[in-house]
Amino acid sequence: MQLLPAQPGDLEAVAALLGAAGLPHDDLSEAHLAHFLLLREGDALAGAVGLEPYGPDALLRSLVVAPRERGRGLGARLVDAAETLAREAGVTRLWLLTETAAPFFAARGYAAAERDRAPEAIRATAEFAALCPDSAVCLAKRIG
Repeated sequence: MQLLPAQPGDLEAVAALLGAAGLPHDDLSEAHLAHFLLLREGDALAGAVGLEPYGPDALLRSLVVAPRERGRGLGARLVDAAETLAREAGVTRLWLLTETAAPFFAARGYAAAERDRAPEAIRATAEFAALCPDSAVCLAKRIG
């Protein structure tokens, strides 16, 4: 299984994987892929995760693992890789919204945070402003 940066031609496959998992992707664009990491098994897309960096803060978004690949630690591998990428870019805190994966992220050091306490740039993202419902849990983690 290879962990690789996303390429411009990967948009359709990433959007399809997110859609199949019921995750928001209406705002996903080629520009977002510059900060995405993908797990591939041959030609098959096994997982993805993205960052939207805004200075010292970034939105961790679109963590997804293909159903056939779940239970193998790939989600943790993707999050670890995203955190490393974020640190290398100078990010010191990650933010995310989730409706189903709060325990997964809590086990990795993410703590509940008030949604309105996120930095303005994070709150202005499509995920915070429109795509994720108010019922989504906001989590944050200091990484640097």
